[in-house]
Amino acid sequence: MTSGKRAVKAPQLDLDAILDDPNTRIVVCCGSGGVGKTTTAAALGLRAAERGRNVVVLTVDPARRLAQSMGLNSLDNTPRRITEVDGDGQLHAMMLDMKRTFDEIIEAHADPERAQQILTNPFYQSLSSSFSGTQEYMAMEKLGQLRRSGDWDLIIVDTPPSRSALDFLDAPERLGRFLDGRLIRILMAPAKAGGRSAFKILNAGFGLIAGALTKVLGAQVLKDIQTFVGALDALFGGFRQRAEQTYRLLQQPGTAFVVVATPERDAMREASYFVERLAEERMPLAGLVVNRVHRSPAPALSAARSTAAAEDLESRGEHELTAAVLRLHAGRMQLAAREHREQEHFTSAHPTVPISQVPAMSEDVHDLAGLRQIGELLTAR
Repeated sequence: MTSGKRAVKAPQLDLDAILDDPNTRIVVCCGSGGVGKTTTAAALGLRAAERGRNVVVLTVDPARRLAQSMGLNSLDNTPRRITEVDGDGQLHAMMLDMKRTFDEIIEAHADPERAQQILTNPFYQSLSSSFSGTQEYMAMEKLGQLRRSGDWDLIIVDTPPSRSALDFLDAPERLGRFLDGRLIRILMAPAKAGGRSAFKILNAGFGLIAGALTKVLGAQVLKDIQTFVGALDALFGGFRQRAEQTYRLLQQPGTAFVVVATPERDAMREASYFVERLAEERMPLAGLVVNRVHRSPAPALSAARSTAAAEDLESRGEHELTAAVLRLHAGRMQLAAREHREQEHFTSAHPTVPISQVPAMSEDVHDLAGLRQIGELLTAR
């Protein structure tokens, strides 16, 4: 940097202290897509279990590589025990099934007749699979279920990959806005007024709206929506209450948010934005994990000297392999310098946020040994 300002050194993120603290009950790994959240969550879960905690990792990543790295053929909506764990703790893992979680809510909070009416409704079947924000809300719902069960003393959550890292936090509010929306209240009116005869007693304003909706959606689709909303009416309060409870749970000291990023401009900007949002929402931030950091085994040899040496050898037509290695080293050092600048930008904006760096690996993690290695790198001091 040419400004003459002294670089700010970030505090070290002590993840072992967080994992070992019995008061830590929830760790939320969050960040933009493709930065290694799932692997980070799995590595932290394995490390915590091998240090004596009873852990469940909730992931939303449908890729099979996480299941395979844990020695399983697949993951689903039911926690599965990972048997190859060293130490006194236990590790379970599960993958969020958005629709199954929604079905479980209906089955748990409605009588059998009403539950069947909802589950077989065409509009519900579409809503539970594809409605915007459903995945994020169901991740919150499943987290609440796991916490209320009391079966684990540590829950690690891999948040949904989304365009905005804020979607996970926004999900309860978005659902509340949907449930409180004018359209939902209009559609609910016939059921509250007594079913089919309701249209006879509704005012002309509703008749006009219903007519317009029928033209846009079709009579059968509108009927399916009205039937669904009427059947779900009694459950709306429970949705909202649980969302608010889980949101408050995330604000408690027993929760630790770990923001994950790669040392690239877009990912670090997203991390910075999320750190600021967590502060606004009074969510307990543990720190930032900077993943896939490139380093060189010969940091004393600068990119400029390495390039100059390569050019000298090439001009003399000597040691072509050595010259090629020197150029590779120069490129590595230049990449490391760019990544360092991106981290400096973050630290200058958030000087009190602790950071842990994980070096770039030569290959993807594919087994428990790889997850252990990531865990060791995450907690290296």
